Amino acid sequence: MPPDAPTSRTSSSSPNPPSPLSTPNPLSSPNPPSSPNPLSSPHPRSTPTPLSETEAEELIHGICFKTGPPRVLGAELEWLVLDAERPGLPVSPERLTAAHEAAGALPLHSRLTVEPGGQLELSSAPADSLSACVDGLQADLTAVRGVLRAQGLVLRGLGQDPRRPYRRLLTDPRYEAMERYLDRSGPAGRAMMCASASVQVCVDAGHEEPGPLGHGRRWRLAHLLGAVLVAAFANSPAVDGPYAGWRCARQGVWEDLDTGRSLAPPLDIEPRAAWTRHALDTRVMCVRAPEGAPEDTPWTVPEGLTFRDWIRTGGPRPATAGDLEYHLTTLFPPVRPRGHLELRMIDAQPGDDGWLVPVAVVHALFDDPEAAETAYRVSKALADSYGPHPAPRNPLWRSAARAGLADPELRSAATACFLAAAEALPRLGASDLVRGTVAEFTERHVLAGRSPADDHAHPRQQLSGKGTRP
Repeated sequence: MPPDAPTSRTSSSSPNPPSPLSTPNPLSSPNPPSSPNPLSSPHPRSTPTPLSETEAEELIHGICFKTGPPRVLGAELEWLVLDAERPGLPVSPERLTAAHEAAGALPLHSRLTVEPGGQLELSSAPADSLSACVDGLQADLTAVRGVLRAQGLVLRGLGQDPRRPYRRLLTDPRYEAMERYLDRSGPAGRAMMCASASVQVCVDAGHEEPGPLGHGRRWRLAHLLGAVLVAAFANSPAVDGPYAGWRCARQGVWEDLDTGRSLAPPLDIEPRAAWTRHALDTRVMCVRAPEGAPEDTPWTVPEGLTFRDWIRTGGPRPATAGDLEYHLTTLFPPVRPRGHLELRMIDAQPGDDGWLVPVAVVHALFDDPEAAETAYRVSKALADSYGPHPAPRNPLWRSAARAGLADPELRSAATACFLAAAEALPRLGASDLVRGTVAEFTERHVLAGRSPADDHAHPRQQLSGKGTRP
């Protein structure tokens, strides 16, 4: 549910700050729940109780998939912050910090946070309708853009920042530890932290029972249809480096991030069981400083220690429920269950209103029964291409990232899904602006087999909003 009053916060975000659908789920709520919750506090006042393996499994199993009638929608919008006159040049840390502080002082409905490289993120309040979600974000974006404009800065929607070198703005111990851990796998970690931006759409997990709105089907739909969303909204073109020629270089970064951490669980296992096993068997990124330690105390970065190992061995100290909470925020699969489903595969979109399209289309394909049936039928046809390997490391997802909608199978699937979404939007109460923006995107890109990345000859041109091909 939305907060009682507008709130605005600017802070050093965790790798993934509290989600827009967080209020029904205490795991990710920005405000403490009224009743105690074992995963709500990273540093409980009392001595933390060591967590058993059975307790950890029960907590993940019960909290990450909360089921019920789909009714709540949320979105997280990440943006690059650029100099309005010289968008291809870095913005100094001092200017970025001043801009973040000015934006954070606004009376926003959304939660405002800062990513490690200085990217700005707005996370909507949980909304019970598409209009409520969109209207709140639009109003907040208008206010934030006005404050930034006064400082000579602009927000730009681009999945991967082509500027080099990568520079980390946030320096607190969690990011020092995160960088040390991710550097073991190569440069992808720094690219993810400091140069990526996305549109994340959050939908309810769905009903407990089978059917088009059941949580099992929605979980499977999210992973199969996720490749279609990657292709349709690919907006991080690369002309050099390891992802040269890719429409969605950001997906390449996520694929190379860290073995296991950015992968989806197997789809042939019941969702709760699959996610629980995946979470416990993924390596621990870092162990936080003890309670009461100075804020600048370094965090431990173990090697090869899964969370299950941590529980069983009790080292480097006994694992607690708070440690499990933090560990879950450091998992970066394309679809993350947080009491709801968080779809994380969509690039940030160009233009002031480009973000409206993925929010509206995902909402329609998951929460309108007719559109959901179409989406599931289309996604089932993609199962063979998905294959036995998890997303994003399988042929379907890799083709989506490299070719975008130039892939004929993905183009056909996108066409069916976007047309179904367009038919559903009036039933969902979408405004004329939303319906028109989706229709324009469908005609310009989907029906033409073009991703947003195809509109730009060079990614640096997209920093300035110029260079669009006819």
